[in-house]
Amino acid sequence: MLVYGAIVLSLVGLILGLSYVLGQRHKDRATGEPYEGGIVSAGGARMRFSSQFYLVAMLFVIFDVEVIFILSWAIAFRELGWYGYAGVAVFVLMLVVVLVYEWRNGALDFGPNGNKILAAYKRLTQKPTA
Repeated sequence: MLVYGAIVLSLVGLILGLSYVLGQRHKDRATGEPYEGGIVSAGGARMRFSSQFYLVAMLFVIFDVEVIFILSWAIAFRELGWYGYAGVAVFVLMLVVVLVYEWRNGALDFGPNGNKILAAYKRLTQKPTA
């Protein structure tokens, strides 16, 4: 066991030494920055997100969990029978009700109102009357 440990430690030392000797040495502007990716960062890491972002993230998690439950139901479909079918039907119905509720409350509204966009488009495309 000691021989194995010595071999492992010597290989680790060899690899680290070779990477130090053969590796590139450069000092670009962004090299010392945290999360360096070759691009100079703009702005701070404490960027504020709209609360809409968090709402969409929660909806994604909820409907992602829905997929897990429905997939597990589909795998065990034959063993569950009609009882399982009724259970998943109630589950999907509850999720549809939640989706309609969120839609009605404006949780899925992103950007400007669609009616305003259509009205502006109609004004632009109308032929001028002479």
